[in-house]
Amino acid sequence: MTDPHFLGYARANGSAGVRNHLLVLSVAGLTGPAARRVAQALPGARLVTMPYGGGLIGDDHALHMRALTGLACNPNVGAVLLIGSDPPKLRTLAQAVEARGTPMASVCLDDCDHDSLSLSDRAIRAGARLHRELSRQRRVPLPLSQLFVGLECGRSDPSSGIVANPLIGRLTDAVIGHGGSAVFGETLEWLGAEHLLARRAATPAVAEAVRQAVLRREALATRQGVDLLGNNPGPTNIAAGLSTIEEKSLGAIAKSGTAPIAGVLAYAEAPAEKGLYAMDAPAYSPESLTGFVAAGAQLLLFSTGVGNSYVSLLAPTIKLSANPQATQRLHEQLDFDASAVLRGDRTPDDAARELLELLVDVASGSLTWGEVLGEGEEVVSRLGEAL
Repeated sequence: MTDPHFLGYARANGSAGVRNHLLVLSVAGLTGPAARRVAQALPGARLVTMPYGGGLIGDDHALHMRALTGLACNPNVGAVLLIGSDPPKLRTLAQAVEARGTPMASVCLDDCDHDSLSLSDRAIRAGARLHRELSRQRRVPLPLSQLFVGLECGRSDPSSGIVANPLIGRLTDAVIGHGGSAVFGETLEWLGAEHLLARRAATPAVAEAVRQAVLRREALATRQGVDLLGNNPGPTNIAAGLSTIEEKSLGAIAKSGTAPIAGVLAYAEAPAEKGLYAMDAPAYSPESLTGFVAAGAQLLLFSTGVGNSYVSLLAPTIKLSANPQATQRLHEQLDFDASAVLRGDRTPDDAARELLELLVDVASGSLTWGEVLGEGEEVVSRLGEAL
């Protein structure tokens, strides 16, 4: 591109948003219904509710708080309204959000005499004030180095590994080349190809972290009696033409391009520096995408073979496919048609340039199909039992 800039929202903490959402975030199941009432009263607000929250311990509690903080502070969130029923937890989260510089307000059920209607009234008023302030913000030109892109594939088929994922890999290299960042996950889909990722590690420690992440999830499956040969590829992948874990993995890791891997992130962990990162995370798309968004990704690239309508609520998700049948059938789900590359009617370089132009266009405000149709959701992982 001759002008590697997009029109985004410059945040006070130095990050950049490609959207300017008011997020209504219910941090526990008790306040979910009230939060829904509040979001409905604030047109355009995004609602994320946690169906759990009490009794979480150990790594599960740490992940939960890291994900909540990350979602609240994603650069696409211009302001956040926190709603909860646990005063210490709400205070801790509010302090973490304030420290990151995201405009916020918090309303606690305990401070409303445990009256959800009073809570709704207070929250609507607080949210309205935040919403009005957001409306005063304007987009400005920002460099591509401000972008952090999450990379995903789902319901893959042979066209994914042959064309769609390598195309995402080319775009990943372009974003990294402009000084931006990217992250890929789905740890079990490195299985059989982890040695190729390890070769690209920036340090021996990162290479070992890649290997250990795969071994840990493989051991987890073994301890639970899960036969990965019948689980990954899944039935949809197998019906579409994928035969082995290794075949699927080789296609999946193509999304990461060719840049050195700077580190392996925990689920929902934000990278400390720019570059390409791997995230040790579940392969299930809803959890995987939310992990990227909680880590700070403002945009997502999501390839599919036979079709997958899921998108993030907070980060525009560009869906693409190279499957000729899927691209003909799913006009209002796929944002980019790469089937001409599979047919040999177009070069990968030409398609990659057009995909980068689409990325900049979406970053500058154009809506994806997922945004138009309201397909978005956020799903945070759970690790274990609660007290």
